[in-house]
Amino acid sequence: MKKIYKVLATATVLAMAALPIAANAQDVPPASAHTGQNNIMNQVKKSVPGTMGYITDFLNDKTGKWITVTGRGLAATDQQEIKLSISKDTKIIDAKGNQVQLQTIVDKHKAIKAFYSPNITKSLPAQGSALTIIVQDNDLAGMDGTISEVTKQGILVEGINLYNDSEETILLHLDPKAKIIDQNGSTLKASDLKAGMSIRAFYGPYVALSMPPQSSTNYIRVNMNTENNDQEQVSGINGILTEMKDGRITISGKPAKAGDLEYVVLAVDGDTKIVDAGGKSLTAEALKSGLRIEAEYVSVIYPALPHADKIVVSDTTAPKVEGTITASERTSKDQLHINVGSDQSTDNDIIINISRIHK
Repeated sequence: MKKIYKVLATATVLAMAALPIAANAQDVPPASAHTGQNNIMNQVKKSVPGTMGYITDFLNDKTGKWITVTGRGLAATDQQEIKLSISKDTKIIDAKGNQVQLQTIVDKHKAIKAFYSPNITKSLPAQGSALTIIVQDNDLAGMDGTISEVTKQGILVEGINLYNDSEETILLHLDPKAKIIDQNGSTLKASDLKAGMSIRAFYGPYVALSMPPQSSTNYIRVNMNTENNDQEQVSGINGILTEMKDGRITISGKPAKAGDLEYVVLAVDGDTKIVDAGGKSLTAEALKSGLRIEAEYVSVIYPALPHADKIVVSDTTAPKVEGTITASERTSKDQLHINVGSDQSTDNDIIINISRIHK
């Protein structure tokens, strides 16, 4: 007997066709068992993306186990921050291959390398499935800041600690093998570092308690386009407002241009310009779940929340349909065929691209 689900769905109806959510379609096999550090690194293939840092958020409820890892991508194209689901197939081990409890990592605030499937969402932060988590032997620290001085000893950096939001000033000595890249992943030389540059740097595990404190760094990511960020990273989305809570809105829909997001959470405040389709000013109270809106925002470096600069509220809301999900040869992988009214007629049936399903 076929199992059917009655659903109440909020979606964008696209005349029997829908735009599937874009995702990286590579297939990567699950990580296999490990017996030692060399085997661990050999078995985690280079094509598998990874992020090194700390777990900055841990969720364990009826939706499952989720962790947010904040730090740096192991490759130039990997995520600086990512939200990962933990399943029974996720391998959680130390550098010697011994199993480790996830709660222990959280409680002891241990640095990790998290490897995950390349099939991740285009959201802020990206979301995916954890394949392997490897606990690191050494701790590390990270900061976003500005180079205030370049000396023979290293670079003096003033900024904010990634993990406790405290203000820091530190003299960083460059490791001879330090990885220095720009925001596009291109390799830079130590001689390319100049005062005034905006960087993300990781250092430690040892810090000299001098004035200012000193440490060594083996990773620096330079933002070469600081002066043009606002102009170059303006993004947009046309979609459905799915949630409005605590000064934040969640939107799912069609990106305004290539590279923009299909799902985004934006901060809304007094500086956000909110208007209707005719250009009439509105207040934040006009933003309700189910509305179709267009939003402009400026992309930012994780974990900061992008700010909604302008929101245009459409006169229409997302259509709601009630019916039964049925099998159909007319649907693709990311589409659902809804038998509207759960009847024998197909005249009023639709195919939709679902953002949320309420059973």
